[in-house]
Amino acid sequence: MSIEVNQLTKVYGQQKAIDNLNFTIDTGQIVGFLGPNGAGKTTTMKILTSFIPPSEGSAKVCGFDVETQSMDARRQIGYLPEHNPLYLDLYVREYLDFAAGLHKLGKIRKARIDEMIEVTGLERESRKKIGQLSKGYRQRVGLAQAMLHDPQVLILDEPTSGLDPNQLADIRSLIISLGKQKTVILSTHIMQEVQAMTDRVLIIDQGKLVADDTATVLQSKISGAQSYVLEFQQQVAPQQIESIEGVERVESIGNGQWRVFGSNNEDIRSELFKFAVRENLILLTMQKESGSIEDVFRQLTSSQA
Repeated sequence: MSIEVNQLTKVYGQQKAIDNLNFTIDTGQIVGFLGPNGAGKTTTMKILTSFIPPSEGSAKVCGFDVETQSMDARRQIGYLPEHNPLYLDLYVREYLDFAAGLHKLGKIRKARIDEMIEVTGLERESRKKIGQLSKGYRQRVGLAQAMLHDPQVLILDEPTSGLDPNQLADIRSLIISLGKQKTVILSTHIMQEVQAMTDRVLIIDQGKLVADDTATVLQSKISGAQSYVLEFQQQVAPQQIESIEGVERVESIGNGQWRVFGSNNEDIRSELFKFAVRENLILLTMQKESGSIEDVFRQLTSSQA
């Protein structure tokens, strides 16, 4: 088990930033860590990385307690915080060399720096001062630093912030590749990243864990009526579609297409198809719409709205 969190609680004055969190994460998983602003995500990550102690409970990284075996736990972690702390007056290679020295990489120092510069796409920028780089390239430097000592666990807080679409694709591919051998905790507000990269999603709200499953399963559990997109070759009146058993309401979405809402969670595609046959209509499109991860997020964290 790479990460074990047991009844983890953090209190600031009268406020509980996190409240009795419990979860475990295995090696080889990329876990999306989601929650509204102020939900406790950053506090949890700071405890896991030994930046701050918990008020109650415990956390282990690769078997090491983050409080009593802090240095051993830290050696297993690569951390990229939301506000990427870099020495802007240092050159990229100079900064990574400094970080390698802190990790006591010894003889493999230069080889690891060269490898991280290559995998993060920093070759052309490696001889520039960090202060001269764009935000996207600074983010790459932070990722290179986080991976430099080959940690077993990567904790990434908004790692793709400020990247252009090409850089996004590169960094996402890199994170997916790393997730095959390592444990990755990914905090992000970009829901497409959650669907594209993660094996599992943890959602917290007001310091409590409110969801722990795959994105697909969470989407399938979302409550509310199903919706379907229909397109007929012929003109159809909305009253005709509303007469179908199980249909609650209908709305036109243009170009001869209709969005049909079911009155419950049952699949009504068979009824829609029977209607088309019965009315001698040619059905060009029938697509079931599933709830998005954004819908799941909003439903589970509505107390923050």
